[in-house]
Amino acid sequence: MTKSSFHKLLLGSVLMLLPFAVQAQVVLKNWTIEDHSGKVKILVSSDTLEITAPDGLTLWYNQRLTGDYEIGYRVKMLMQGGKYDRLSDLNCFWGANDPEYPDNLFARSEWRNGIFQRYKTLSLFYVGYGGNHNSTTRFRQYFAKAADTSDAIARPVIKEYTDKAHLLIPNKWYDIKIRVEKGITTYSVNGEELFRLPVKKNEGDGYFGLRLLENHTLFTGFQVKSLKG
Repeated sequence: MTKSSFHKLLLGSVLMLLPFAVQAQVVLKNWTIEDHSGKVKILVSSDTLEITAPDGLTLWYNQRLTGDYEIGYRVKMLMQGGKYDRLSDLNCFWGANDPEYPDNLFARSEWRNGIFQRYKTLSLFYVGYGGNHNSTTRFRQYFAKAADTSDAIARPVIKEYTDKAHLLIPNKWYDIKIRVEKGITTYSVNGEELFRLPVKKNEGDGYFGLRLLENHTLFTGFQVKSLKG
């Protein structure tokens, strides 16, 4: 299977003007898609992706991030009566690496293929916002274990919210900020810091991935900023 077979992309409408089509190709060129369903649909308009994920989906940013940095993006869970309009699983990975292939996270893209258990083989940080059918928001660290390793060992929960204020609301924009700075990583939503964890030197280095499951989202404004003094 080639990388192109991981996904099906619908680049806007058939009436899209050439400059916008070219821009869409540039936007998607920055990402690698691991799609369990084989039927993900992505509509591109400027820097906004409308993503319909029938099953597990990881959208990896192709650039490996190192040092002190901030990841920022805005995302909305669309609830408009569609087949995959499900209010759950606005998730993400960062600092992701594959110890089996330390120089190439994508060496096992075909094997992972969006299947959630297989991401246990990576080392990374993970937030599951509105997971478990929008009943939990959890922060975990993954320790690159076998795919069948128990969660308590492979990806222990560091902190969890279950109150309504920290679960998903339909059709609401969420402004996400992830930072690795001065030995600390943080995850904030709409200006509120939800999670904080000390990290070892170089532990925050790695790849960012948007992680979705059976839902319909808008993803826009993605940017990475170096925090070097």
